[in-house]
Amino acid sequence: MADPRFDMALELFRKAYQLQMQGELELAISLYKRSIELHATAEAYTFLGWTYRFQGKLDQAIGECKKAIALDPGFGNPYNDIGAYLIEKGKLEDAIPWLEQATRAPRYEAYHYPWFNLGRVYFAKELYTRARECWQKALEIDPDYTHAQEALTKLHRMVQ
Repeated sequence: MADPRFDMALELFRKAYQLQMQGELELAISLYKRSIELHATAEAYTFLGWTYRFQGKLDQAIGECKKAIALDPGFGNPYNDIGAYLIEKGKLEDAIPWLEQATRAPRYEAYHYPWFNLGRVYFAKELYTRARECWQKALEIDPDYTHAQEALTKLHRMVQ
């Protein structure tokens, strides 16, 4: 049996995403929040966090991702996003466990992202062998992932 609150929440989520992609961040935030009020989902919290990140509000973004994890601990996106936000904040060590959790999340469609981000951490820490391994893993998952290809090329040039 259909749940009209869920259907409306999903519609608001879709509109929020469209607005976010168009750069209408305040409107997107408003619609994500309305979607969550009707029927909270890990996706809505995660994308609300992503919108805050676009505004440079990394702590708020992390907070929304933690809400997503509390709602659905198996959803991989918010773990990766927290890791990426911590990298932006310069908290490399803090990012590692979040990214590692993303690589093991049972519900995730983009495992190459946390592997790439782990590579970024290890590269910044000058652990080049580990960075290479992570980027190679990202390419095993998605051979067309250009960011990982470019990172490996850059690393190869550096260590020759």
